Amino acid sequence: MDVEVLPTRGGAGGLKGRQGGHYFGGPLFAAGIADDLEVALLEPADDWLTSLPHEYTLRNVVSSTLSEARRLTRPAFVKPPSAKSFPAAIHSDGSTLSRSTNLPPETPVQISDVVTWVREFRLFVLDGECRTGSQYAAFGRMVSAPLRGHPDEDAVRAFANNLLGAHGHTLPGAVVLDVGLLSTSDGGTKGWAVVEANMAWFANCYASEPDRALDVVLRAAGPRSRLTERDRGFCRHLKDA
Repeated sequence: MDVEVLPTRGGAGGLKGRQGGHYFGGPLFAAGIADDLEVALLEPADDWLTSLPHEYTLRNVVSSTLSEARRLTRPAFVKPPSAKSFPAAIHSDGSTLSRSTNLPPETPVQISDVVTWVREFRLFVLDGECRTGSQYAAFGRMVSAPLRGHPDEDAVRAFANNLLGAHGHTLPGAVVLDVGLLSTSDGGTKGWAVVEANMAWFANCYASEPDRALDVVLRAAGPRSRLTERDRGFCRHLKDA
């Protein structure tokens, strides 16, 4: 497989119209070259997390707008659903959002209860199966470790399998799923929950097995000629095409 790094400016360059390519990189850059490369970019729906039953989130998570988030009078975790248009962060109230971004008031956001994650894991999922994974954080600090052989491996896989068995049809065929163990206020553990789902073509593999992670990445942003009808609904850039 040939690999070519595209310049920050200049679009797809000599790769324009070339068949059979895949993409890995940021969403803003992808928006400008996806048509030239003729790739299909699979993305989970913006409201996917908020559509899950509480048993899989263990916290209140709602879809809203930046305008509504700016009116918050309580601490909350606020993030863009997928666009990465501003940093995900805990805010003491909505006033800090007003200072941190000049985005339009209708910008979609997710608002969540403030929680503590004991450990967080990234799973690369292909056709409803966890192909590989990695711990990437512990109590908010970067701590990478392979999922294979991890003390939490069985618990992580059991939770993911249960979730994917019930709701895998609501995700693209190739996707990254972040899950974690939540802490209680007294320092105990509350249970396993979904952190979020992300596009695999813009995801750090951390300590996952690279070859297995690559299988997922290639499917997540591959040639449009190979796109299945099932996954077409997860390509927002193709919905009007």
